[in-house]
Amino acid sequence: MSRTVITGTGLFTPRDSVTNEELVASLTKANERWNAENHDAIERGDVLERDMPSERFIEKASGVGHRYVMDKTGVLDPDRLHPRLPVRSEDELSIQAEICVAAAQEALAQAGRTGADVDAIIVGCSNIQRAYPAIAIEVQNALGAGGYAYDMNVACSTATFAMQNAVDAIRSGSAKCVLVINPEITSGHNNFELREYHFIFGDACTATVLEAEDNATGSDTWEVLGTRLVTKFSNNIRNDAGFLNRSEDGERDPHELVFRQNGRRVFKEVCPMVAEHIRNHLAELDIPIESVKRMWLHQANLGMNKLIAKTLLGREVQPEEAPVILDEYANTSSAGSVIAFHKHRDGLGVGDHAVLCSFGAGYSIGSLILRKKSA
Repeated sequence: MSRTVITGTGLFTPRDSVTNEELVASLTKANERWNAENHDAIERGDVLERDMPSERFIEKASGVGHRYVMDKTGVLDPDRLHPRLPVRSEDELSIQAEICVAAAQEALAQAGRTGADVDAIIVGCSNIQRAYPAIAIEVQNALGAGGYAYDMNVACSTATFAMQNAVDAIRSGSAKCVLVINPEITSGHNNFELREYHFIFGDACTATVLEAEDNATGSDTWEVLGTRLVTKFSNNIRNDAGFLNRSEDGERDPHELVFRQNGRRVFKEVCPMVAEHIRNHLAELDIPIESVKRMWLHQANLGMNKLIAKTLLGREVQPEEAPVILDEYANTSSAGSVIAFHKHRDGLGVGDHAVLCSFGAGYSIGSLILRKKSA
């Protein structure tokens, strides 16, 4: 079986960005108006008054300080609270394919490849913009790639799950060069109406090139020593938007059709699961946790990342040991751990071990154990 190496990564960052201050000002106006319009129902106890947001609450709850979005005018409009994305004709490149191509081109350049060298593309994210044809096939066409392409969704763990699919394809010989792309336009399914959720997400797209080692030509390579996936059903992170909504006989709360979660239960249940998952994965490969030089964890919540790393190492971690990009990018779903890897992998030497790990809705957890091969 061919060994697999990561030879390049790319990142698309939207032009528009939103600070916590801007987000708080927008939601405050919206909630003041909503509370006034529903004053009588609130007095009767039929509905709850909407809480006012604050920058202090956001930073304490998440560590998020800022986020990039595809369109900030719609997000910050108190009468709208979601992005404005113009409809594109079928002859135009779709918005998700467009950002996929941008991230992919950087990753391919880093790997010393072109689209023609790619024989498999996996596009994975929390929400694909259409049912079919696959965004991945559209990207394949735009890049001039061969082979095959498909979309997939395991929410915030999609990147690592897709990477295992890439590794499996390379090991089996069905592909030699695989592009894994994660176009997360999370602003489209985030709930900007409620204080508990409005600050969580940001938009971005990542791309990762994985190749058979004997086929790789890149100068910065990372061997994938092992992959490990696990899922366990939970309703604590949920989004019920889907193609059957229009056929359902009954009314839904509109908030069911966007992101929602029971944050405290997620924190309590997922952190120990992730720590155990990583510990067991390293043990399977006979790699002591003390030899791991860096952990690129899913970027959902600063407190979760600190607790997971501390549980594994038995001490407080240094920023360079578990880099965080929440302060700039917020939670970008499946793209988060790859952004951390893309931006914070310098400083490791040949032979050093590292962990790339994602976790999220499902519950789902995916990890890759990496070894620096060349610099």
